[in-house]
Amino acid sequence: MLSRLVITFLPRSKRLLISWLQPPLAVILGPKKIKSDTVSTVSCSVSHEVMGPGAIILFFSGKLLGSWGWVLSNISSITDLGGFDPVWLFLVVGGVMFILGFAGCIGALRENTFLLKFFSVFLGIIFFLELTAGVLAFVFKDWIKDQLYFFINNNIRAYRDDIDLQNLIDFTQEYWQCCGAFGADDWNLNIYFNCTDSNASRERCGVPFSCCTKDPAEDVINTQCGYDARQKPEVDQQIVIYTKGCVPQFEKWLQDNLTIVAGIFIGIALLQQTSTLFGLYFVKALISDATIPKDFREPFFLFKMEKLLGSLFAFWLSSQ
Repeated sequence: MLSRLVITFLPRSKRLLISWLQPPLAVILGPKKIKSDTVSTVSCSVSHEVMGPGAIILFFSGKLLGSWGWVLSNISSITDLGGFDPVWLFLVVGGVMFILGFAGCIGALRENTFLLKFFSVFLGIIFFLELTAGVLAFVFKDWIKDQLYFFINNNIRAYRDDIDLQNLIDFTQEYWQCCGAFGADDWNLNIYFNCTDSNASRERCGVPFSCCTKDPAEDVINTQCGYDARQKPEVDQQIVIYTKGCVPQFEKWLQDNLTIVAGIFIGIALLQQTSTLFGLYFVKALISDATIPKDFREPFFLFKMEKLLGSLFAFWLSSQ
């Protein structure tokens, strides 16, 4: 009050100088008025619990979108499953994960309640859908097995059509130590390996080299090891090639690694549920923050300091 009174009686040039210096003083010293505002009291660890899974989802969404780009550029190497193009699966899943991860990260960083609600609710819906899919997969496991058999046989028919598809099938058969969907006879579906009299190929009644049993002493792959393999008796076939199908081998692998697979799925489910609960808690805490006032002690001190310096500066100018 005193500083304003002194400034009033100063010459016009000095009043202009003080008015010109007031904005920088306000910026340096602090606000002029104490405003009723709010401050976030939510722990940073809560926002990190939401942002962390969001960042993980963003990472894997990028991987899926990258896989979609690869599949799109190598579309001929992927066969259709009952008229469904798998490239759209990569696109949809990757896009949904990107949107979800973006909402979680930005919502946690900016404390945006709408994005946090969207992240939590959508993640809860996805968890419910995954749980439903798991139950349906257990109930309709025979139907899923038939669809997998149908998918593998379609790829067997197109084995020589694309080098990428051929490498994928060879890798699968070598890794699972299997041949065909349910046995080596499934290769009778391929025009190069069938046993019909009209087939003049040297690979007639044979199997790809990836079906052959490996000799640890041999370093060089014999690409002709599967020739005429299916013309031999079944006892002799077991010495030369794998006679078990890839579908039974996959089921056996799941049974042998059931603990690891179950642990991975349980871990993903716990991560989803934890993120959902933390997101909802974060939203509730942000909404309740509206009733918590700030601590005005520091702004009040700066406000008084500005007034004191302003008064001293005005007295100094008046004495000149």
